[in-house]
Parts: sequence; structure tokens; C-alpha cells
Amino acid sequence: QVQLVESGGGSVSPGGSLRLACAASVSMFRLDVMGWYRQPPGKQRELVASKGRYGSPKYADFATGRFTLVRNNANNEMYLQMNSLKPQDTAVYYCNANDLSDDYWGQGTQVTVSA
Repeated sequence: QVQLVESGGGSVSPGGSLRLACAASVSMFRLDVMGWYRQPPGKQRELVASKGRYGSPKYADFATGRFTLVRNNANNEMYLQMNSLKPQDTAVYYCNANDLSDDYWGQGTQVTVSA
């Protein structure tokens, strides 16, 4: 069973930055695609960014140029650096991972961007 634990959420003013972290309970070399999703209030969950075991991350249009995903397989951690945050970035952010047999989610961490 894979467990994912997010941390780093909080409240920030527009234009500010936050860094989210996701710690995996297993070696991340075992996991295929990992990513960050978010669910804004009253809306559906959406993909923010993802990355396979190797290769470059892929970003949603709204994240391109502002967010950076780093996957550190050696430390079993994944990060999402979020800069130039906007009020519309307010959401619960979830870490996701999958392997050949299952899909795993963290419990989520709240990010609130307001003046």
C-alpha cells in the first residue's frame, strides 16, 4: 500500500509563493506517473502538473511559467513550487501517484490566496 502525505499549504497574499511537498511511503522508483492535482471550491479536481519516472514535467496551461514540479526519486519526495500566486489558485492540492496496478492519493493540503 502506497501512502502519500502532503505538506506546505497555507495562506498567502496574491503574488506570493508556496512550496508544497509530497512524501511517499515507498521508493518512488516503483511509481510511474506522479503529479499534483487541485480542487477549487465548488469545482472539479483538475491536473496541475505531472511527471513520469524519468523525463520532463508537464504542466496545465494555468501553471506554466509559475509552478515548478520537482520529483526527487532518491529522497522519495515530490515538490510543487508555486510562484506569483493568484486568488484563483485557491484550492485543496492533492498529490497523486500510480503504478501498474493502482492509483494513490494524498489527503490534500489547503492553499488560500487572498489579500
